[in-house]
Amino acid sequence: MKIATFNINGIKARHAALCDWLDEAEPDVALLQEIKSVDETFPRELFEDRGYNVETHGQKGFNGVAILSKLPLEDVTRGLPGDDEDVQARWIEATVVGDHDAVRLCGLYLPNGNPCPGPKYDYKLAWMARMEARAKELLASEMPVVMAGDYNIIPQDEDAARPEAWQDDALARPESRAAFRRILNLGFTEAFRARVQTPEQYSFWDYQAGAWQRNDGIRIDHLLLSAQAADLLQDCQIDKEIRGREKPSDHVPVWIDLAA
Repeated sequence: MKIATFNINGIKARHAALCDWLDEAEPDVALLQEIKSVDETFPRELFEDRGYNVETHGQKGFNGVAILSKLPLEDVTRGLPGDDEDVQARWIEATVVGDHDAVRLCGLYLPNGNPCPGPKYDYKLAWMARMEARAKELLASEMPVVMAGDYNIIPQDEDAARPEAWQDDALARPESRAAFRRILNLGFTEAFRARVQTPEQYSFWDYQAGAWQRNDGIRIDHLLLSAQAADLLQDCQIDKEIRGREKPSDHVPVWIDLAA
């Protein structure tokens, strides 16, 4: 079961690039972030024609997450529990049924949090506390769980080409990293670092100042696996070359292969 996460930075602007990648990479499941579209205007037929079941949790002009799956999806839910007043579309869950196992998938777009300090950073940390609470509930199910998406977290200095440039940013502040570690320490495995330890591995390059050409990137797109999912992990890679194509997202896909 090949599961990918991809912040596409706007479905209307990137649908052609996304379809090209889907045709080449052939993921069984793609978890999308920043679709920047309401559910009604999401171009679902592009993906249904390719054999994908489509589930969206959209928002006009901002945020928005989606699941594309060639495998059956069950028990789809939208929104991160814990705050009934939070209207931002950043979380979608579903159970995907594979040949050997059913896997609970969470597609997420974690708040950026800048500028910090300030209300946006407070929202980020509060959102992560809600995510930690939900993660505990998911672990209690004792089924394979994958929480994947744009975390807007640089876990460690080696996950940035220039860590000194990010030390006061919401993506790398100590409080952000500590909140991320608290979730990991519940019993999750960060899939990419479980498979790849080499430096200069990034999933985002800014559009400005030639960041892609200089490989001035950061790694902020992650897949966290419960112990049951980690036992099924066969591979995890970043499709870096996608960033160099025409009209790319500033993120690239990260994917895992599970024996499910």
